[in-house]
Amino acid sequence: MRVTQDTGAGDDSARELVALLARFDPAIRALVREARTQLRRRMPTAFELVYDNARALAIGFASSERPSDTIVSLAVYARGVNLYFIYGAALPDPSHLLLGSGNQGRFVRLESAEMLNRRAIEDLIAAAIAEGDTPLPKSGRGRFIIKSVSPRRRSETRLRR
Repeated sequence: MRVTQDTGAGDDSARELVALLARFDPAIRALVREARTQLRRRMPTAFELVYDNARALAIGFASSERPSDTIVSLAVYARGVNLYFIYGAALPDPSHLLLGSGNQGRFVRLESAEMLNRRAIEDLIAAAIAEGDTPLPKSGRGRFIIKSVSPRRRSETRLRR
């Protein structure tokens, strides 16, 4: 696990994230960059938790370092990006935007970062923040943490440096 206090570029964790995103098409990388920027503005004190596995890259925004405190994640796949609400089944969704049928999680397919500005999605994010057991820190800057990278991806990332 690598931790950095600042969510800006220039450290090993940020470079590792760039390397992890390199496997995706340029349009998906651009969407992730724009969506991360918007979510960071919305939750400047959030912990940004990164998980990588063979199927997807997840970038979660959480109120602590604990995965269970994740409010929303960007789930990055080869075919697109989902805005994933870990406790989405409990959220009010009058616009019926949330997809999925699991006991807990729900998601919205992000076609563009501008979708994050839609009132219904802003309301979902606000509800997810309010529903959290651990509130977001009231001050300070969020931390960026690479929580896990699959062994295969870690070797690929090292080769690109």
